[in-house]
Amino acid sequence: MEKMQFKAESKRLLEMMINSIYTHKEVFLRELISNASDAIDKIYYKALTDENLSFDKDNYFIKVEQNKDDRTLKIIDTGIGMTKEELETNLGTIAKSGSLAFKKDTELKDGFDIIGQFGVGFYAAFMVADVVTVESKALGSDVAYRWESTGADGYTIEQVEKAEVGTEIYLKIKENTEDENYDDYLDEYRLKSIIKKYSDFIRYPIKMDVTNSKLKEGSENEYEQYTEEQIVNSMVPIWRKNKSELTDEDYQNFYAEKRYGYDKPLKSIHITVDGTIRYNAILYIPENIPFDYYSREFEKGLELYSNGVLIMDKCADLLPDHFSFVKGMVDSEDLSLNISREMLQHDRQLKLIAKNISKKIKSELQNLLKNDRDQYEKFYQSFGRQLKYGVYSDFGANKEALQDLIMFYSSKEKKFVTLDEYVSRMPEDQKYIYYAAGESVERIEKLPQTEFVTEKGFEVLFFTEDIDEFAIKMLMNYKEKEFKSISSENLGINGEENKAESEGEEKDNKELFDYMKSVLVDMIKDVRASKRLKSHPVCLATEGDISIEMEKILAAMPDSNQHVKADKILEINKNHEVFTALKDAFKNDKQKLDLYTKLLYNQALLIEGLPIADPVEFTNDMCKVML
Repeated sequence: MEKMQFKAESKRLLEMMINSIYTHKEVFLRELISNASDAIDKIYYKALTDENLSFDKDNYFIKVEQNKDDRTLKIIDTGIGMTKEELETNLGTIAKSGSLAFKKDTELKDGFDIIGQFGVGFYAAFMVADVVTVESKALGSDVAYRWESTGADGYTIEQVEKAEVGTEIYLKIKENTEDENYDDYLDEYRLKSIIKKYSDFIRYPIKMDVTNSKLKEGSENEYEQYTEEQIVNSMVPIWRKNKSELTDEDYQNFYAEKRYGYDKPLKSIHITVDGTIRYNAILYIPENIPFDYYSREFEKGLELYSNGVLIMDKCADLLPDHFSFVKGMVDSEDLSLNISREMLQHDRQLKLIAKNISKKIKSELQNLLKNDRDQYEKFYQSFGRQLKYGVYSDFGANKEALQDLIMFYSSKEKKFVTLDEYVSRMPEDQKYIYYAAGESVERIEKLPQTEFVTEKGFEVLFFTEDIDEFAIKMLMNYKEKEFKSISSENLGINGEENKAESEGEEKDNKELFDYMKSVLVDMIKDVRASKRLKSHPVCLATEGDISIEMEKILAAMPDSNQHVKADKILEINKNHEVFTALKDAFKNDKQKLDLYTKLLYNQALLIEGLPIADPVEFTNDMCKVML
């Protein structure tokens, strides 16, 4: 038996491997299975050029065996094995990768690729094991060798008997501590779940002796346990199959197996790209919104695989925030991974994949909108809000990409319509895209301002979500048509022929309106005769960028600035009986005019859904009118 020492730098690297490089200890099994898969791949590559070597895939497998009694875990492969020199080189020098050297010397074919690149994954075993033993017999060799190490102290190598070509790794699993339950790595069901999570799509069978139950012979209700060898991985990933081979049911089953959601996906997207960077992806648009979607607990991202091995559960960089509802996975052979295979070393490839995925999602949503309106509206009810957030966020960087996907309820169509559909119906003389903001469609329909615009024959878009008006303010216009709130001072509807008449009326009533303005000092910016009111006596209009609805939203925020207010204008309907009462009170009873003014202002606030500053005073004022 030869006693060997790791080099000083290898000692330090080994300590890093055990203590800091990997985030989750369970990935040790992923690394050892990936190495085993590489070992079998190497025989396959040899067979391509060696006429005396055949490769029958049925003869190659990986097996995981656990023994709770002696706390050992064994990983067996029927791969190419290692000579004594290779054991010393690949395992005795940390970060020396035999797989990387093999890749450089071998032309890879038929879509196969060696997973290992860095030569460090093997040492992840020391995160869970006190002793690691490797017995290996190389292809074409008559002898086998055992490599064994307890960690940084070094390793031993000795010749042993081994009948079959391949490698067996024995891990002496650590005892439990207060912080770690190492028994997990001896539990059959836990091991199966780790294999399914990280190595489900390794191309060779991963076998385990699995415990099952069966009815005892001659008994009606007594069961007995038995053990049988089973393949626990799927091997052939759905994303590497041709789309023509797959059915909707196949995609739905994959969605359920991966637990992307408990609903059925509304849409599945299968992407295969073989260009500058190669990747496959299966993406899903869920039918229902996750219960925690708008909470801090929700994590966006796609599963990221490198050559069939899971690298990240949630790779957030693959999805923009406005498409954060998309579920699924991406697999690429071309990613530059860091030493732990848990993170990306460079993000150029990832950015390219993410950009292409975003374009594909948008394209599929546009197709759904065009070809299956009912399904799109179903999707929009769940995730339309997120698209509008996308228009507003990042200072409108994505507004042009998303503007044709957003929809609003139409006063004319009585359903959701796109901006393109609205503009396509606009009369030639219509200057603006009109909208109204409120808590619900029903409330907006009852607004005095809505009555005026719709009676003029113009379509109004109803904004019922808090993000709507903010998104439109960021969008500013659509197809050169500016958005205009129906509460804005100037709607561009009244003709120039009324201008002289309006100016005359304003002059005649200036003293009345100035007096009313003085009663409501600091509450409103102005009092004016309305050009929009028909049957209602009063309403509020606004000037500037902050609307009444935006004021309400900002005021409701936890860190709100109560000083952010809309510039309100109190509009009076000069054709309503109330206006006659106002003029009479102005001439004969200023105290009564004060009362009327405050009542009308509070009435206008209630119409807009704004709170009254002093409800008690308001109810007392109502009683005074009755006396």
